[in-house]
Amino acid sequence: MAFSRPLAELRAADEPRFGGKSASLGELMTAGIPVPGGFALSVAAFETFVSESGLAERATTALTRLSPGDLDAIGAASHAISEAMRFAPVPESVRREIGERYAALGDDLPVAVRSSAVGEDSQDATFAGQQETYLWVRGVDHVCDAVRDCWVSLYSTPALSYRLRLGEAAAAPAMGVTIQVMVDAAISGVMFTCNPVSGDPSMVAINASWGLGLAVVGGEVTPDDLLVSKVTREVVREQIQAKEVEYVPDAGGRGAVRVAVPAERRDARCLDGESVARLVDVARRVEGYFGCHQDIEWAFDRQGTLAVVQSRPVTAVPQRPAAAAPADALSLVMRTFGVKPPDVP
Repeated sequence: MAFSRPLAELRAADEPRFGGKSASLGELMTAGIPVPGGFALSVAAFETFVSESGLAERATTALTRLSPGDLDAIGAASHAISEAMRFAPVPESVRREIGERYAALGDDLPVAVRSSAVGEDSQDATFAGQQETYLWVRGVDHVCDAVRDCWVSLYSTPALSYRLRLGEAAAAPAMGVTIQVMVDAAISGVMFTCNPVSGDPSMVAINASWGLGLAVVGGEVTPDDLLVSKVTREVVREQIQAKEVEYVPDAGGRGAVRVAVPAERRDARCLDGESVARLVDVARRVEGYFGCHQDIEWAFDRQGTLAVVQSRPVTAVPQRPAAAAPADALSLVMRTFGVKPPDVP
């Protein structure tokens, strides 16, 4: 097919054609990490949409002479481009291919439709939170609408501002889209394969909350916060928060809705010891595969199955102070694993 590939077939070298998120998920599958199946829509699909709808010139005109600090002008440009894109049809050739790939996943299966911009999950930059993800999408028409809305988010005010700061606003942006089988999440969250505050590489920092991750992303819930040793799996810090709302699938079968968390779960920890250990094991495997610290999005479904739905490099880790040379080999090994060596006479 001209515009899509199964996620399992993608590798890092495919990032320029399918975007960072899709390429990373393909690598995770290669590493044997549990990732929901699905397919990736290529940058060529977006380019076909822009070409057939005649949007390229309008976008170029709207972006002319924008400066990073002029939020009013950026907002106006974003609105003009976004409105034009929302009323443009998805090309029939793209729509047909989406339909074939979606049908192959299952009968009217709920999926997550995620933006996968080129360059978004590199070690030099991250567009996290700037472009859209749509959860619990059912039916080919709704999937196509969600794909178009992902394309529109390339021109959101935050995304335009970020590209202006990077000096890339004048360049034509490129976006692929990830379409994944939806995880019916009982618990979801993120974890860093280092302490993101101190830079300590011997720790895994885990945030967790009930339901889908929308409540945390939207700032409606403060998640449980854990710091866990990679070496011993010991929880060295734990802050359990009151989690009053969660997002669950809409009873109508499409989209997600916010509901109150039952009183008995609001102040309860989301993760038991076994779940924490499973997360740490996956964090170590993902970090080992990519060779750098990772920011990982994960979910446990209602049967307790763990899935990783995204992983990206951690782009801003504090530098730890340089340490004195180790006194002996034991000290070197223990320091490598983040353990304070005993005093050596």
